[in-house]
Amino acid sequence: MKTFSIIMLIFLIGSSVAVSAMKNMLSAIIVFMIYSLIMAILWEQLNAPDVAITEAAVGAGITTLLFMLTLKRIKEVKK
Repeated sequence: MKTFSIIMLIFLIGSSVAVSAMKNMLSAIIVFMIYSLIMAILWEQLNAPDVAITEAAVGAGITTLLFMLTLKRIKEVKK
């Protein structure tokens, strides 16, 4: 399990760097969702299932949905 956690931490660092370097907003939102899912997996590895479920629901679910809706509204206003 320790190897799996190290691999997840590497992916977590990679996704956090990638989301800050992206120019395309949709791609940044998708990578941010991946970041939140990796965090949920890591919380589960740390034996905190309540925090993992909250991270998955709020971080990857609701926040991603709100970002997508905001991006859609911004594109509609620009037209």
